[in-house]
Amino acid sequence: MNTEPERESVILVADDGTPIGVADKRTVHSADTPLHLAFSCHVFDEHGRVLVTRRSLQKLTWPGVWTNSFCGHPAPGEPVEDAIGRRAERELGLAVRAVELVVPGFRYRAVDASGIVENELCPVYRAVTASALDPRPDEVAEHAWVEPDALRAAVLAAPYAFSPWLALQLQEWPASV
Repeated sequence: MNTEPERESVILVADDGTPIGVADKRTVHSADTPLHLAFSCHVFDEHGRVLVTRRSLQKLTWPGVWTNSFCGHPAPGEPVEDAIGRRAERELGLAVRAVELVVPGFRYRAVDASGIVENELCPVYRAVTASALDPRPDEVAEHAWVEPDALRAAVLAAPYAFSPWLALQLQEWPASV
């Protein structure tokens, strides 16, 4: 049995979003993280509630903070919609449908308390749950289905309890989300 951790690559991008290379995910996130491609996904249920997750305490960056449903990086040559399906399954044991791009040009840079920098061109997607939730404990410590307006209010009231990318994404969400 192979116990070697799965190797993931990220796509390095120029300021205009043009791919300029590939790097090992384990080595790219540091105090000097280059700009790379990622995505964020907000999953909704049939009642219009959005899934928020609390990052596992085992996470290298922002452990224990509440955030969007899930995030990830498309592999080189992988369509983002396929990467969304892959990460939804891996992190949440969840199948998604009706994947829709809602904030195409989202980009952020944030520094974790440990000094690790996130520097991502990170389009934001909305999806609808198509199965039951079964989160992996090494990815998700807790989860909750909340009304979008309640989420916005909570982030405004206590931004320190949420990931910086979630707080920034909510400012750019269309009013209908």
